Amino acid sequence: ESEKMAFDGFILNAVVTELKDCLSNGRIQKIYQPNSNEIVLGIYANNTQYALVLNVSSQFYSMHLTTSKKINPISAPNFCMLLRKHLMNYKIVNISIQGLERIAIVELTGNNEEHEITSKKLVIELMGKHSNILLLDNQSMIIDALKHYSIDTGASRDILPKKQYIFPETDKIDIHDFEKLDILLENNQNLESGLLSDFVIQHFSGVSKTLIEYCINVLKIENICSIENYHVLIHYLLDLLADTKSYNVSCISVQNSDYTLTTANEDIQPMQVNFFLDDFYTQKEEVSTFITYRNSMLALISGKLKKVSKKLSVINDKIEECANMNQYQLYGELITSNLYQISKEHLSHIELFNYYTSQTIDIPLDIALSPAENAKKYFKKYHKLKATFDYVQVQKLELEKEINYLESIVYEIQSAGNIQDIDSVYEEIQDSLITNKKKTVRGNKKQSKKQQKIHNNSQPIQYMIDNFKILVGKNNKQNDYLTFKVAQKEDIWFHVKDMQGSHVILMKNGHVPSQEIINQCASIAAYHSKASQSSNVAVDYTITKYVKKPNGAKPGMVIYTNQKTVNVQPKKLPAS
Repeated sequence: ESEKMAFDGFILNAVVTELKDCLSNGRIQKIYQPNSNEIVLGIYANNTQYALVLNVSSQFYSMHLTTSKKINPISAPNFCMLLRKHLMNYKIVNISIQGLERIAIVELTGNNEEHEITSKKLVIELMGKHSNILLLDNQSMIIDALKHYSIDTGASRDILPKKQYIFPETDKIDIHDFEKLDILLENNQNLESGLLSDFVIQHFSGVSKTLIEYCINVLKIENICSIENYHVLIHYLLDLLADTKSYNVSCISVQNSDYTLTTANEDIQPMQVNFFLDDFYTQKEEVSTFITYRNSMLALISGKLKKVSKKLSVINDKIEECANMNQYQLYGELITSNLYQISKEHLSHIELFNYYTSQTIDIPLDIALSPAENAKKYFKKYHKLKATFDYVQVQKLELEKEINYLESIVYEIQSAGNIQDIDSVYEEIQDSLITNKKKTVRGNKKQSKKQQKIHNNSQPIQYMIDNFKILVGKNNKQNDYLTFKVAQKEDIWFHVKDMQGSHVILMKNGHVPSQEIINQCASIAAYHSKASQSSNVAVDYTITKYVKKPNGAKPGMVIYTNQKTVNVQPKKLPAS
């Protein structure tokens, strides 16, 4: 699977070529570990501060300079502490790549604890799920590694402290030895029916499927394993390697959110491969983090919603049990009013005249009890059910409010466009829904107030229609803020009817909007609601002074009066 990934030996070769140019003789001044699979080295070289990311996750393995701010955890993990102990203030003397394998070697010198000059190596193996970072001494013995492996547990080699470091075995050949395979191609006619891309990927190190398919497409040759096609492709790849040495390469995006190395056609920008990778992986990680965070939040709220819905189901069952309470009251009343004419005791049932309906009614009786005791039993049953009914009715109302609120949170999460939007929702619910949770859905990360502020500065959506400003809340807290803090009393408030959606404010600013503008605002409210995929949506609107927040109501929950309703098509406008 790793061969399919874009980050291949050709890419790493280009990265290392650029890094040698700018990081040689640079000193390591900072080392931190933003997460379990990533080390960031702060390097001062040529009067410039650089940040080198070493990412060994199975999904985003890569090595490149970055300009993105990464969170530095308050307490450093063990491997990070070890690197700080061994490498702080060490000087980079060389950066190289092992053939065209995805293995980079950073050679360093510095003073050890005895103040003797010594050399060390940082080895970065970028091989899918087997990616790793290792620190070696001057004898190539492993001081430590981010991930440990042992032959005893089925690994191909020992990656453990105090073991000799050996490169992973490979049966693939270097592309410079391409003539070794000429004979195989010439003598084996069966290969003629195969794909050239499969043959090259199978036999050569450092090439990805993305690169080879891109090259075949550029060369306009058939993806067939002939000796002619093979030579054309190999010489193109050798030219690409030569271009790498002269910095005449760049990365370009290809289909399926991938990228590949190519000969640069335009002006060559310094560090262009590194900074392409920085943008590419930063965006990938943001999307991945966002999706994971959103799904964690949805799972949390869905679990809560399930529990509350289950409680409501129990309440509804109890309400159903109370359905006969008035019947029991009637039985008790009719027996009591007819006691004087019931002469027999210990009856199993009795027929009495129901003066409410002017018909007779058959009333079951407990044969062990007297008529008066049966009446008392029915009244007792009625009062017990009546008390239960009154209590569960209040509970039902509270649970329905909670379900409505939780569904509004689900809508907010599903509508969120970035991590900041989700953070705003998390901030809203953490007090009421997830108190006493030791671990948050984003992981147990302590954040400074400054970091929290950066995360939570999500802004309302803004539109302009004919000089009228329209504001749309992205979450319940924003909805409340817009409706009760930002909007003037005469501004117009919109909300989709009987459904989850954003509060939309049309700011009049002393002017009177036309019905057409009101309809457009209603279309915006419909679009920013659960009904966004419907074709005909009812939207209520009223003057903001008629929108009230009941005492103790959850964020975003309001009541309103004096509303009018329009039916509109949901419509997205470009935000201003």
